[in-house]
Order: sequence, then C-alpha cells, then structure tokens
Amino acid sequence: MHRKFYREVRALELQLTPAQDAIVTDADLAPLPAAAQRYLRFMGAVGKPRIWSLRVGFEGRFKLARDSDWLPCKTIQYNSRDELARLFYMTIRVKLIPMLGRDTYLRGKGRMLGRALDLITVVDGSGPEFDIGELVTYLNDAILMAPSMLLGSETTWTAVDDLAFDITFADRGTTVRARVFLDERGAPMNFSTTDRFMDDPARPGHYVRARWMTPMDDWMEVEGRRLPTSGKAVWYPEGAAPLPYADFRLVAGTVAFNVAPGEAPAE
Repeated sequence: MHRKFYREVRALELQLTPAQDAIVTDADLAPLPAAAQRYLRFMGAVGKPRIWSLRVGFEGRFKLARDSDWLPCKTIQYNSRDELARLFYMTIRVKLIPMLGRDTYLRGKGRMLGRALDLITVVDGSGPEFDIGELVTYLNDAILMAPSMLLGSETTWTAVDDLAFDITFADRGTTVRARVFLDERGAPMNFSTTDRFMDDPARPGHYVRARWMTPMDDWMEVEGRRLPTSGKAVWYPEGAAPLPYADFRLVAGTVAFNVAPGEAPAE
C-alpha cells in the first residue's frame, strides 16, 4: 500500500506554493470566537509555521456494515492546503482477501474506490454526495491534526459557547459545516456534521444524509503540536441506533508536516 500510495500521489502533480516562513500569530487568532482561539492555542498552532501539508498513518479496525465483523486495518494519507487535496488509502482483509480503499478529494471532486486485490472493483462512488462528504472529512482532519490549514478566507468561525464553535469551509463551489466540541483545556473532543452521506439500508446503492461524529480519546505532542492518539467515527442514522464503524490509533512515526507530495519517510 505505501509504495503504491507514494507513487500515485507523486503522479497527481499537485500545485503547491508553500509559505514555510508564515508563522501563526496572536493577530491571526484575534478575529475568531474565544472558544476557537483557546482551541488553536491548545493545538500548538501559535508561534509555529502554518501547515501546508500533512502526512499521517493510522492502525485500528473498521466495519463494512452494521452486522459485519470488525476488520483490522492500516491507513496512510496526505492532505495539502494550497491545492486542496485529501488522499486517504486503507487496507483491510475481507475473508483473507486484501482490499485497498481510496478516499480522495481532488480538484473539487470526491471519490470512494474499493478494490479487492486492487484489481476487482467492489465500490466506486462519486458525485455531489461524495464531493460534500470528502470535503467535510478534509475539514475534520484539519480540525483534529492541522488547524492552521483553516486560517484563510475559505473558513468562517462562529461562536456557540465556551465549549463549542461552528465552522464553515468552502472549496470550488462546495460548502460544508460542522460543530466542534471542546473540553475545558480547548482540546477538541468531538466533531459533528450532517454533511456526510451513508448507504441507505432501504435503498441499496443510494446514499442518505446522516449525522457523523468523530469522538477523540486523548492527545500526544509531535513537534510541539498536539494530535489525537486515537479516535472513532460513528454514524447516527435517523431512526436507528448509532453505528460506530472506525476505531483508529495514530502511528506516531508516520506524522510529518509540510512535506512534498509523495515524499516517503527516510528509511
């Protein structure tokens, strides 16, 4: 997976103009709601260069459906800020058959592609629902791992109370929204949005908007920035019980900030 990931990301030729000397200052935070300012300080954004790219990997388990078993999985992803992109690859084994999943947001378009042995297509989703869903997942990544990616004109921060703020993010004509819940330190403990779509059990092959949340458990520090040690993804379909389907642990050695697309870690 990793060799394929780096090769395919390099081939995309993302256009980047990183401003590595742009430091996040108190002045950048001043227009934001008090809760958002406290969050950005907790995350270690102030006094450090703005993040223009993030590479990170996770290990954990994943569910393909409500009644399916948990399956072990590994992931690697690359997110960029200047040409907005999210490239997320995940491997799982289904009845001993390896499957490679690609969740991507590139040049305004979202896509979900799953292939057994990376040869036989099992799922291939695209269209407006995926454009919205992949963009809000990019927003989720930025909130939890790279908040200075959101300090721009594309983002609107709105006060809720001392322990929450709303955030709106736009790219290429698509706008997504979420609410971020904090603890007393300013740590983001949950992210909630209805800008994602899940499989509709009543109509196979169709997608229905549903609440999606990503509760966090704890935090670690990498290069003076805070990142979640682990977290979950949970669907809350209307009229049905919650459906937790992802349970990930961050692999600390995979984290890198402001690296070029397809740049593999040193051996």
